[in-house]
This record gives sequence, structure tokens and C-alpha cells, in this order.
Amino acid sequence: MAEAERIIGTPDTPESAGAEPEQSSGADGQQSAEARPRGRRRIAVLFAVAVFAYALDLISKMIVVAKLEHHPPIEVVGDWLRFEAIRNAGAAFGFGEAFTIIFTVIAAAVIVVIARLARKLYSLPWAIALGLLLGGALGNLTDRIFRSPGVFEGAVVDFIAPKHFAVFNLADSAIVCGGILIVLLSFKGLDPDGTVHKD
Repeated sequence: MAEAERIIGTPDTPESAGAEPEQSSGADGQQSAEARPRGRRRIAVLFAVAVFAYALDLISKMIVVAKLEHHPPIEVVGDWLRFEAIRNAGAAFGFGEAFTIIFTVIAAAVIVVIARLARKLYSLPWAIALGLLLGGALGNLTDRIFRSPGVFEGAVVDFIAPKHFAVFNLADSAIVCGGILIVLLSFKGLDPDGTVHKD
């Protein structure tokens, strides 16, 4: 957990970031007062994105289970893309079905780390990226907890089936998009606190 915060996190205080000590009044005090609302807005964006991704995933899975499971697949784009209900005990895209509990623990740990790091967030792109990760992790974790065969061993509902590719769901898509965005932001040198550094 501490290692994850070291990699993704940013300092809580200006002093730890190498900035000058915060003043209770004057220009520095005004700057700090402005930073706090900005940080709260980024947190709001993070959780709004997470709620949207989670709700979209949850609703889509409910529809798939009710209307598509135990029924023939639906062709969306010929045989290139179809909707087919699959129960997946593994990780994203069907990998590692023998390690369901491990993936459940990893998803829970990701959620805890993101929630702890949210208070240090001042970058809008990072808020969106972490929100996608959080929403996707929550979506698949919900399946792990509440679906059969049992608590923490539940099979995830997958239904998006491209030709010659693994079947996945919207939570998987959110996780992958969030991860790609984080990689791009890291390459651009943008830190979660909004600062830009160049190697």
C-alpha cells in the first residue's frame, strides 16, 4: 500500500514537495485557500466518473443476465462483434481463472489505494483516469462478491465479444482506458498534483 502511494501519490503538504512553507496570511495563504477548493473539485470529478462507469457497468450486466444469458448471441457488426453472455471467473478478458480470490483482493486493494490518494489529487486528467479505474474495479468486485458460485469467488459477467478476441465487459474497458490514460500522463510528465516535470 505504501509503495503504491509512493508511485501514484503526491505530497500532502507544500513543505514535503519542496515548496516554501505555507503562510497563514498574505499571498501564500490565499494560494493555499484557492488550492483546497480546486482539490475538492478534482475529487468530485474522480468520484463522478467512478459512479458513472460503475452504474453503466452494473446496468449493462443486469440487462445481459436478464435478456441474453441462456440465449443465442446477438450479432452487432456481422461476425466481427457480437453480444454473448459469459461467466468469467478470471481477471480481465478471461485470464487466470484459477486465481479468482487473488483478483478479488487486488481489486479491493486498488479501490482502497485510490480512495486514500483522492485527497492529494489536483489534476483533472488524473481524476478522470483514477475515476475510470475505480469505477471499473468496483464493477467487477461487485460481481466477485454477489454472484455465484460464492462470496469473493463470484464469476464476472462478460458480454462484449469481438472476433478473435477475449470476451469482456464495460468494467474491463474502464480499467484499460484508465490505465492507458495514466501511462500517457506519466509520459507527458504530468503528476497527480497538477505539476509538470521533465526528465
